[in-house]
Amino acid sequence: MLVSRYKLWLVCGALLGGAAVAFGAFGAHGLRDEFLKDAASPGELTAAEFRLLENWETAARYAMYHGLALLAVGLVAARRCGVAINLAGTSMTLGTLIFSGCLFALVLTGESWLGRVVPIGGLLMIVGWVCLLVAVWNDRPLETKAAR
Repeated sequence: MLVSRYKLWLVCGALLGGAAVAFGAFGAHGLRDEFLKDAASPGELTAAEFRLLENWETAARYAMYHGLALLAVGLVAARRCGVAINLAGTSMTLGTLIFSGCLFALVLTGESWLGRVVPIGGLLMIVGWVCLLVAVWNDRPLETKAAR
């Protein structure tokens, strides 16, 4: 079953948006409560735990931003699909999975090497935005019967 590219980007955007809400809620409630449960002083987070929660929130926020951006990519691709818009979708999707995924994994595992992978995801997200810009800039209006 082949899926149209525009539908692919719309589905990726919707999935990322939904996942961002779920991960954000887990971070704000489950993860925070877990840290507080193990806290030396009741109700107080250590500086390290606070930084971990900030990393989690950043990962969820960027996943939401790029989920919304992928919806825009899908709408542009539905109008006129081309190389630049598909590179935008691919770069944003992979970049978000790497950026947010590594931050989530870093918080859950404490594996510091994951922090060195995060900028690769960030770079891919930037590439995605540049490709979106190029796709929109180079887009020409669709011809209508009245314009002929």
